[in-house]
Amino acid sequence: MSSRISTIRNLLAREGKLAVDVSSLGIHQSLYGAGLTSHACVNVMLAIEDEYDFEFPELLLKRATFETIGNLTEALDSVLGAVV
Repeated sequence: MSSRISTIRNLLAREGKLAVDVSSLGIHQSLYGAGLTSHACVNVMLAIEDEYDFEFPELLLKRATFETIGNLTEALDSVLGAVV
């Protein structure tokens, strides 16, 4: 598991207020289906920005970016570069 996936899971556990344990979610399972609200999504976004010291570009500020752990990881990889 990449370190970004692990970090995203930790931030989701802290800020996402999900109805399920984040560790039980697959990387392609819907976070909204797991209880992520628009308010919690903003908190998760801000936590990710703080953790990685960047701002999400406007083109990534859409529901699909925050739909799954996999989508969030891909968005981070596209902005910050893939972890090798």
